[in-house]
Amino acid sequence: MGQVILITGPARSGKSEWAETWARESGKTVIYVATATNNPDDAEWQERIQQHQNRRPQDWVTLEVPTTLSITLADTKANSCVLVDSLGTWVANLLEQDEVSWASTVAEFLVTVQLVAADMVFVAEETGWGIVPAYPLGRKFRDRLGALVRQLGGMCDSVYLVTGGYALNLTALGTRLPDSTD
Repeated sequence: MGQVILITGPARSGKSEWAETWARESGKTVIYVATATNNPDDAEWQERIQQHQNRRPQDWVTLEVPTTLSITLADTKANSCVLVDSLGTWVANLLEQDEVSWASTVAEFLVTVQLVAADMVFVAEETGWGIVPAYPLGRKFRDRLGALVRQLGGMCDSVYLVTGGYALNLTALGTRLPDSTD
């Protein structure tokens, strides 16, 4: 298994820039895995995608992978650094899966992460720091993403929280919780 980094934080905190710094400094061939897809009918979304694209060096390989993340990770070479931006969008893309299918998808993803020899940098949004969403789909998203981030974080070499213009190394500052039973 290569080095695995998780970078999490709120919207517009600089998570992606911190992840891009990690990938750039790896000295390896960077494969940028975008879980978002272009939507020409949403100008604001297209602007966000364009901002991300403008920051990336020209020599990075970009793959749009809205759902088949495990397959993409399994195909990477050991001498590369894979940057996945973002897990929140990936979870949103798979919200229609029932609980059994989702559990299988997560299990496959976590096993794949452990088997990949490439370095991997994952970006994930932090949700659930505010009110409980008033609608079922919002709660489902929040709970699935929160559980995934916790499970992945337990496997990572380093976990960073990016907020207020700072990247905090949680692995150096914190104590890892036991694995969750829920």
